[in-house]
Amino acid sequence: MTHPDLQALTLAVLETAKRAGAFIRQELHQFSQSDIITKEPHSLVTYVDRKAEEIIVQGLRPLLEDAGFVTEENTVDQNRKSIYTWVIDPLDGTTNFIHRIPVFAVSIGLLEKGKPVLGVISHIMAEEHFYAWEGGGAWLNGNPIQVSKNRNIGESVIATGFPYRREHIEELVATLDKLIREARGIRRLGSAAIDLAYTACGRFDGYYEGSINAWDVAAGIVLVREAGGIVTGLHGEPEPTFLGHILACNPHLHPGLSNLVGRQ
Repeated sequence: MTHPDLQALTLAVLETAKRAGAFIRQELHQFSQSDIITKEPHSLVTYVDRKAEEIIVQGLRPLLEDAGFVTEENTVDQNRKSIYTWVIDPLDGTTNFIHRIPVFAVSIGLLEKGKPVLGVISHIMAEEHFYAWEGGGAWLNGNPIQVSKNRNIGESVIATGFPYRREHIEELVATLDKLIREARGIRRLGSAAIDLAYTACGRFDGYYEGSINAWDVAAGIVLVREAGGIVTGLHGEPEPTFLGHILACNPHLHPGLSNLVGRQ
């Protein structure tokens, strides 16, 4: 496989994300409670998630013929062994979607030998399309974006997420307790992809989560890094895509935030 033109590839992926987003927006007021399936406690899915994933996979297949797929809804064979791997969350923020809270996104990342090199996040209802590729910077609707320059946790707004599984509530609450005392504000939007996109453009100063999946973060990792930020595991691990935990913020805040959230 020849090395792809990442800029051209990103723009093609963006069009696929927009098509999936248009379908999701169309279905927002069409589905009913009977369409909701419980995958596990607190984790929900609808036919909208699955159809959106099918749209995305169909759009991506011709772009890199031998690429593998890692997807949330398993509508395609899962394969991490290829040089290139698409990592897809067709509807990040399904619970928000079901409750018609307009905070949900399409998230599409591309890994090269396990490292994220391309990311597209489409915040559907806001019509905000975030995208980045390795060496190409990070962009929002055609305009370059950067992480915040805030140096002080006390002046920072930090985003986080809560796990579907509730086995480690004590650790989660203990970390929140520390941050509530230190930071200006804590936000929980219900979409890791949007948390990372907002960190990339400086709306949030940082984001962390202790229980997360690769499809939630693969695209956002590229966005934050290309916007000048640092993305690691909670304990400083350099490639967090498949770790199950993540910390993303500007370089000034990383040491202090890592110290606060890395002891969960």
